[in-house]
Amino acid sequence: MAVTTNGSVTAAASDLGISQPAVSRLLSDLEKSIGFQLFDRREGRLIPTQEVRYLQPSVERVLELMKQISDVSQDITQRKAGHIRVACLPGFATSHLPSVVARFLEDRPGVTMTIEPDRPERILEWMVGEQYDFGITDGFNGHPAVESRNIDVRTVCVFPAGHDLEHLTEVTPSDLAGENIIHTRRDSDFFGRLSKTFQNANVALNSHIEVRQFTAACELAVKGVGVSVVSELDAVQYAERGLSHRPFKPYSPHTLSLIRPILKQPSLVTMEFIEQFVESLEPYKPG
Repeated sequence: MAVTTNGSVTAAASDLGISQPAVSRLLSDLEKSIGFQLFDRREGRLIPTQEVRYLQPSVERVLELMKQISDVSQDITQRKAGHIRVACLPGFATSHLPSVVARFLEDRPGVTMTIEPDRPERILEWMVGEQYDFGITDGFNGHPAVESRNIDVRTVCVFPAGHDLEHLTEVTPSDLAGENIIHTRRDSDFFGRLSKTFQNANVALNSHIEVRQFTAACELAVKGVGVSVVSELDAVQYAERGLSHRPFKPYSPHTLSLIRPILKQPSLVTMEFIEQFVESLEPYKPG
């Protein structure tokens, strides 16, 4: 293409940054390979033959494709291209995760994502089946085909703005005696730990509504149905909707499990997203 554009070997060599003999050798080798003459010499210029003119559109398409491959390869190397498939708890899809995704994609226009919320059992199935790159779940008890990383997150007591609990700097089980408690399902690890905390304080946990997700508990608490102990990650999302929160003591964290398939090598951009997600949890880790 350089020779066709410039009409001379000398100018083509200058454009390509190689020597004139090297260009002449390349042309000679190409003519031998394809079996016909590429250029006619007229008045000191190289004029493409009809065969070359016929081939030119195809050559241009190949060169454009090679450029696209080069550009995409560079984007991949710089973590600016690729597709990430994330499975997460339903509450995360509408609370903490969107802000992390927005920041991550801000300077990565070539990266696309699939976010699929579902229950922990289904997320585990997807990881075992290598259908997703990364999962955010809780209550994970291990699996030989799945790699996990557990991160503790602070928990807080949530209640409607103006509630008597708002006068406290922290909330204990004793402060919740007689309150209607909204809590996660009874077979969850978190409810087991929370229930044990109430038992150790000799306070009855007045079960009022059982939910699967912290976001549902926050929605109900905003409407004055009861109070709840939830992850601070979820509580802060409702701060502007009339939901107050205070630290819950004694220490009773919510444990998030970040999981991915062991045998599926994650892409560079997936690993970068996981690390950015982990960093986003730092402000919520127990001190």
